[in-house]
Amino acid sequence: MNENTQTGQEIIQGYLKLLDGSPGVYRMLNAASEVLYVGKARNLRARVSNYARSSGHSARIARMISETASMMFLTTRTETEALLLEQNLIKQLKPRYNVLLRDDKSFPNILISREHAFPQLKKHRGKRSEKGSYFGPFASAGAVNRTLNQLQKVFLLRNCTDAMFESRTRPCLQYQIKRCAAPCTGRIDLAGYAGLVADAERFLQGKTTAVQANLAAEMGAASEAMEFERAAALRDRIKALTQVQQSQGINPAGVAEADVVALHLEGGQACVQLFFIRANQSWGNRDFYPRTGAGAEEAEILEAFLAQFYDDKEPPKLILLSHAIENEDLIVDLLSERAGRRVEVAVPQRGEKAELVENARRNARESLARKMAEGATQNKLLAGLAEAFDLDAPPTRIEVYDNAHIQGSDAVGGMIVAGAEGFLKSQYRKFNIKSAAGANSDDFGMMREVMTRRFERLLKEDPDRSSGAWPDLLLIDGGAGQVSAVAGILAELGVDDIAMVGVAKGLDRDAGKEEFYRTGLPVMALQRNDPVLYFIQRLRDEAHRWANGAHRAKRAKAVSVTPLDDVPGVGAVRKRALLAHFGSAKAVSRAGVSDLMAVPGVSATMAQAIADFFSTKS
Repeated sequence: MNENTQTGQEIIQGYLKLLDGSPGVYRMLNAASEVLYVGKARNLRARVSNYARSSGHSARIARMISETASMMFLTTRTETEALLLEQNLIKQLKPRYNVLLRDDKSFPNILISREHAFPQLKKHRGKRSEKGSYFGPFASAGAVNRTLNQLQKVFLLRNCTDAMFESRTRPCLQYQIKRCAAPCTGRIDLAGYAGLVADAERFLQGKTTAVQANLAAEMGAASEAMEFERAAALRDRIKALTQVQQSQGINPAGVAEADVVALHLEGGQACVQLFFIRANQSWGNRDFYPRTGAGAEEAEILEAFLAQFYDDKEPPKLILLSHAIENEDLIVDLLSERAGRRVEVAVPQRGEKAELVENARRNARESLARKMAEGATQNKLLAGLAEAFDLDAPPTRIEVYDNAHIQGSDAVGGMIVAGAEGFLKSQYRKFNIKSAAGANSDDFGMMREVMTRRFERLLKEDPDRSSGAWPDLLLIDGGAGQVSAVAGILAELGVDDIAMVGVAKGLDRDAGKEEFYRTGLPVMALQRNDPVLYFIQRLRDEAHRWANGAHRAKRAKAVSVTPLDDVPGVGAVRKRALLAHFGSAKAVSRAGVSDLMAVPGVSATMAQAIADFFSTKS
């Protein structure tokens, strides 16, 4: 058979007799000698034989095999070498079917430079060639600059160049605004400045409690010695230290050093969210949008991301992943070799680490949502919506409705509004369900109350529909039953000319398989990668968020009313502390004075007052 008439599978089959079980890298090329794919293998013959099978391939792999006209091979001594070579070739050749990380920016660090007797505090990016202590990476220059700004307030370290330091004859503005101790003019001696440097390093290593305790002790001593100006300066430094800790966001107690890597894949697009945890502090996050290689799955995308991202960056001791990867042992060996120490890779299932990963996944999902939304302008989406549902014109005002309750308690209806300018949050509304429908967990009854109140008010306030407050499309969270019920309600009110679509989860209640219901028309669906589908999902999710938020607020308000509200001297902070410690107001009422004193913020006098209050009520 002539090679030009051979199928890709037959061409691949022909290479098997030339291969042995060595590790190595293979390249698949098309008829134009363009590289389609670069892969690694611990056993080249076994790996290539998988492509020679006639079935069992994903659509992506099947397309790749069908386009293959030739292959190239390079053997290596180890599979780790094969992985390194594979990633280098991917970056160089950018094959269509490979996952490719397109963002190779470096990340900034904080450097306490040791090139001078009085170390300098500054931002650093690039190779760590300068003598000093490095702390990072931080996710962005902005994150570093914010932290540096606060650190200068707390530790008063200089940020000027050595040349400027040597040229000073009097303190600069940084000293005047209390952001530098002015070692350049002798306002602090070498030992005193070294103490500030040591405190700064302890803080950046996560030993924040000790630093705060030392500053508090110094402030107390200064106050007792009636050095009130110095005490006030120390107070300001403590306040700045608190601010910088708060600005770090998530500060896990049980994770000292880790990178949290989470992936969200949707509509053929991927977002990887990376959080840097150092010294038990979050030092920011960055999102990446790798090319997915014409449809790779989560495991392959994450594995490629790890290999490519840490190609020129030092990995931390621990990497937490949202999804398992196929060659975890190989990735661990590679990263450990690069770091010169053991690197652990884990997919946590519970506890604080799992919460960190879930937070990163949520950020990845939201980041991809924003990116996908930006990819298609709002007007195009509205036009697509009109085309998808046979509307007369693109809608100018869309109202989306949802209900939220827990077995009928604290039932709330929510309405969000969207138009050509996106979400119109000033026009969102919530409806506290007043009828028995809420108590009976009757979703149809709740929707009846919400729609009746909404459109009765519109009919009363704007019967001519001249204010722009009337919607031209309603999205209802539900299927045929909900759509029919809402249509009946509106018909009773004499409103029968507003388009309406019910949005229901389809097979397996899977996002992306939504079904759409319209009055008198068959059920329909949209393609998974259709921007209009994604737009509708965003609208529905925003309605969920709004309704659930209103429900939580209502429930929290009801829960927050306790007998503790009547205790003199117990405000919101003490109330939260007491409830957190004892679990309920009833348990607080039964507690003794010594137990009450164990609560942070409750003094002996306050504990006695609380005990006396409840003793008089019994």
